[in-house]
Amino acid sequence: MLTASSASMPKVAVPDLLDPNGEPTLSQEQQPATQPQADTDQDIPAAVRPSGDLAGMVAQLRTAEAGSHELDCLATGIYFESKSEPLAGQLAVGKVIANRTKSGGRFPSSYCGVLFQRGQFSFVHGRSLPNVPRGSKQWQTAVAVAKIVDQNLKESSVGDALFFHAKYVNAAWHAKRVASIGNHIFYR
Repeated sequence: MLTASSASMPKVAVPDLLDPNGEPTLSQEQQPATQPQADTDQDIPAAVRPSGDLAGMVAQLRTAEAGSHELDCLATGIYFESKSEPLAGQLAVGKVIANRTKSGGRFPSSYCGVLFQRGQFSFVHGRSLPNVPRGSKQWQTAVAVAKIVDQNLKESSVGDALFFHAKYVNAAWHAKRVASIGNHIFYR
């Protein structure tokens, strides 16, 4: 029989859970499965990645919370510019806002920056966004569409359009008309 002082403990492999900077990390086997995203730093776990047609994706992603300040801005733009439009029209409006962020300096590089750019969106007054009824289905749909746009999950027929206006507006723009969806006309 061995005494406690003379017994040795077996060596057990312990995974290295800290990176050199002291931040906790998961080993490769423990990382959640994700699919790479083209235009975002956020990953959607494969198990919850929406699929199907636009209406099905919206139904899967509909929620009252956007998840970030930037997505909240994008959803607010979609809500106020196109809440009564068909889903394709809401997607197109969101796509224009997203396209502006990638315009190479022509417009601000964030969703909030695009909305707050002076004279671009009539619902923006000063440096604050209007309140939205977050429990409404229209808001929740706008949030879902914002997530679809942000994650580039669905293409829109407006392509790389940077401008739109309501059909009742007689704009004398010298831009190429690329689509008409619902009550909006889209231009590049």
